[in-house]
Amino acid sequence: MSDSPAVYVPAEIEPKWQAFWLQNETFKAEMDTARPKLYVLDMFPYPSGAGLHVGHPEGYTATDIYCRYQRMRGRNVLHPMGWDAFGLPAEQHAIETGTHPRDTTRRNIDNFRRQIQSFGFSYDWSREVDTTDPKYYRWTQWIFLQLYRKGLAYVDEIPVNWCPALGTVLANEEVIDGRSERGNHPVERRPMKQWMLRITAYAERLLDDLQGLDWPEGIKEMQRNWIGKSIGADVDFAIDGSEEQVRVFTTRPDTLFGATYMVLAPEHPLVGKLVTDEHRAAVAAYQQQAANKSDMDRTELSTEKTGVFIGAYAINPVNGERIPIWISDYVLVSYGHGAIMAVPAHDERDFAFASTFGIEIRAILEPSHDAARAVGLDSGELLKGKACWTGDGRMIRSANNQGLDINGMQMPAAKKATISWLEKKGIGKGTVNYKLRDWLFSRQRYWGEPFPVIHCPTCGHVGLPDEQLPVRLPEMTDFKPAGDARPPLAKAAEWLAVTCPQCGAAARRETNTMPQWAGSCWYFLRYIDPHNDIRAWDPEKEKYWMPVDLYVGGAEHAVLHLLYARFWHKVLYDLGYVSTVEPFQRLVNQGMILGTSYKDSRGALVPNDKVIERGDTFIHAETGESLTVFPAKMSKSLKNVVSPDEVIAEFGADSFRLYEMYMGPLEDTKPWSTQGVKGVHRFLYRAWRMILGDAEQPPPRITDEPLDKNKLRLLHQTIRKVTEDIESISSFNTAISQLIVFVNEFLNEKQQNREAMESFVKLLSPFAPHIAEELWQRLGHIETIAYAPWPTWDESALQVDEVDVVVQVNGKLRARIAMATTLTADEMQAVAMANERVQELTTGKAVVKVIAVPGRLVNIVVR
Repeated sequence: MSDSPAVYVPAEIEPKWQAFWLQNETFKAEMDTARPKLYVLDMFPYPSGAGLHVGHPEGYTATDIYCRYQRMRGRNVLHPMGWDAFGLPAEQHAIETGTHPRDTTRRNIDNFRRQIQSFGFSYDWSREVDTTDPKYYRWTQWIFLQLYRKGLAYVDEIPVNWCPALGTVLANEEVIDGRSERGNHPVERRPMKQWMLRITAYAERLLDDLQGLDWPEGIKEMQRNWIGKSIGADVDFAIDGSEEQVRVFTTRPDTLFGATYMVLAPEHPLVGKLVTDEHRAAVAAYQQQAANKSDMDRTELSTEKTGVFIGAYAINPVNGERIPIWISDYVLVSYGHGAIMAVPAHDERDFAFASTFGIEIRAILEPSHDAARAVGLDSGELLKGKACWTGDGRMIRSANNQGLDINGMQMPAAKKATISWLEKKGIGKGTVNYKLRDWLFSRQRYWGEPFPVIHCPTCGHVGLPDEQLPVRLPEMTDFKPAGDARPPLAKAAEWLAVTCPQCGAAARRETNTMPQWAGSCWYFLRYIDPHNDIRAWDPEKEKYWMPVDLYVGGAEHAVLHLLYARFWHKVLYDLGYVSTVEPFQRLVNQGMILGTSYKDSRGALVPNDKVIERGDTFIHAETGESLTVFPAKMSKSLKNVVSPDEVIAEFGADSFRLYEMYMGPLEDTKPWSTQGVKGVHRFLYRAWRMILGDAEQPPPRITDEPLDKNKLRLLHQTIRKVTEDIESISSFNTAISQLIVFVNEFLNEKQQNREAMESFVKLLSPFAPHIAEELWQRLGHIETIAYAPWPTWDESALQVDEVDVVVQVNGKLRARIAMATTLTADEMQAVAMANERVQELTTGKAVVKVIAVPGRLVNIVVR
């Protein structure tokens, strides 16, 4: 250890070990059936031009700790990294600057890779994938062809969110208040022919198979809600004075007697046939207005209800009443049958609508007085149609002279009886419906996976044979949309012209591209066998590595990415290409790391570059006003983004890693503080000094002299605590706290026990691998610490021989005495009575009673 540096200098240590790991492929994973496998996956990032901020590495650090620990436990760990690199931002940058998206993407990937490697994460870089690489998207196209051949991919004309400025269709999640999330451009609804994936065919399995997954219950519930299974009935309503009829789906057919109006989606195909001339202009205007709203905006519960009466009436099948037909944008043509029967007394949205437009509100469910009172409702007001009741209750006003009488019944029985009556009459049937819609799979962009499909005037759509994959993107310099909803690829004339593989006629390529979701639906499978040019993955490798044992990422992907990946995986399972029903067995969502932000007295946000720090206060640089400090999401506009490059340059990657894990449980949202990084940096310096000394303190002598009982106990307590906390994944902060306790106890000793020091370095290594490798080497080891056996604790060493027992006289603390844990109550009393201070207080007095609690307390009562 004579050549050890005098002080801890991360800038010297960390690049050395990062280069060592890369050059020696320390973390390269190979299939080994003799060893238990562990597949740990991070949600791979989109490599933006801004690079990483300090929130991104939180999940990566957690999985790295877990992987390093499991390797030391003997597991064969697969831990890969790659890039989800297709997408709109690179294309928009290309349109604005003329830079090819490929060049922008490559530059961003290089920067992300540099940043990620600067943390010392133990990825197997030999498996790196990039979704924009033709060698990768060849297999994305191949999977699409499997969906197409199975009848799960089709073309349909549907209303979509079209953004003229961006020249592409946007998902509902990308539209906010009728404008694009990116760029804030106007978005309109228009019918367009689009590729669709029939995810609805898997709705029930996507729902049922959640049960066996080790996922947060909240994430499972979000998936269930998105799929939205509803059990109810289809009911046919005749139209007064017309041969047409309208079918509705309802989850509560038992409430038919309370239906006082009907609502059609503005796009419903019968609107044009049923609207009267008197109302035609108002209906057309409303349809245009609704066309500019996204589905999410339309179904928002808090949105004011709007609508137009179309002049027609439906006939309620259970009582023959004429009920008015309206259109309103809170009804979607894509859900159910695009029509609802409205029961305003027992549905909040219907109640709001009926109250706005003066439509009858008829109660047909009577709650118990206690149930109504519990939510502040008056039963009398409810029965008069002045309140809305959405709970269960006794059916009232619900009988006809055609054999249906459900009065007095509770919901389950009433529902069953009504469905039976509807089926006998031939005007309805029990059915299951899903909120889940088929997946709109087209984008009008250049920077995406081309579809492996051609359009033949004779054969129609034709999937290309596998040997013609990949269909590469054409070389282009103009990435702007054509301006008329045609994608940029429509301008690649030479690329477009192909020969039909079925009939040999002249044909054209598909000009839409796949959405960014496509590449992320299966990347975990390509990691298994990333260099295979014959097939997407080797089946034997897939059987060995799958499923992913631990998947970690942000909760923002809780629904769509996970749902889409599960769908593709199930299709591949049905086709025999994968061996597991589900791809991700365990899921953990890391919390958000917040930046520091500022508000003025009016509550307006102030960008960080407009803030001056003066002592303990913060001042607006332009107005001089004192500002309020609070944590907020990091954003470019607030200029509160903290770059990990700056933190690493000042404190080192190990300090960064330790701090992010020390902030709190992994799943929690936490505010960033650079002061906290300084604290863990001091801890690492003390750990260095504990083993190697520093400029002021010579290194301790490392010996095999046995530890005293207290230090031996602390060593084994630390082994147990760190092991259990890493296993839990979410409690890394308390593991680090235990390591700090260990260093505080062992620091400044002139002689250190080798086993204790080596065990400590092993325990530290998953959290701070660079300093651990250096300490391990300085302790005389030639091989990397990455595969050193993880220490184990000895239960016998954890046993406490003596404890401090509180001794009271007449209930007041008089002494603390170290006593053996094996003493009986009588023996504890004898030891306490022999204490000099206790004797002073009891001499000449009568001992009335002695209460002894083994290991804790002796209370002597005297008088």
